[in-house]
Amino acid sequence: MTMVAHEADAPALPVGWAAICRVSDLEVERGRAALLGETQIALFLLHSGRVHAVQNLDPYSGAHVISRGIVGSRQDAPTVASPMYKQVFDLRTGVCLDTQGKEPHTLRVWPAAVQNGIVCIRQEQP
Repeated sequence: MTMVAHEADAPALPVGWAAICRVSDLEVERGRAALLGETQIALFLLHSGRVHAVQNLDPYSGAHVISRGIVGSRQDAPTVASPMYKQVFDLRTGVCLDTQGKEPHTLRVWPAAVQNGIVCIRQEQP
């Protein structure tokens, strides 16, 4: 699990944003699990430099495994496939694009940004 960035490393952030880790702690197209308060999130760094943050809890299996999923794409959508039952989720919206014959579920998504080399997540939803 990725640890929260040290206070000395954290940039001054707007209200509602939290420093999670250094972007250098992430590997391109490999997920990392991190804690946002008591919630496990899955972070994904794409080749474009964009970071996506979704819930780490797989809604189909109930296991915290989304960070171990396989990163890919469907048309323009960056995706992650659950390592459990292979449902495919859009990393931008959390929508399940391939339910593998089950009822549709959506992953919770958090806005993510990189500021001064630190990955920041907005804790509050608009």
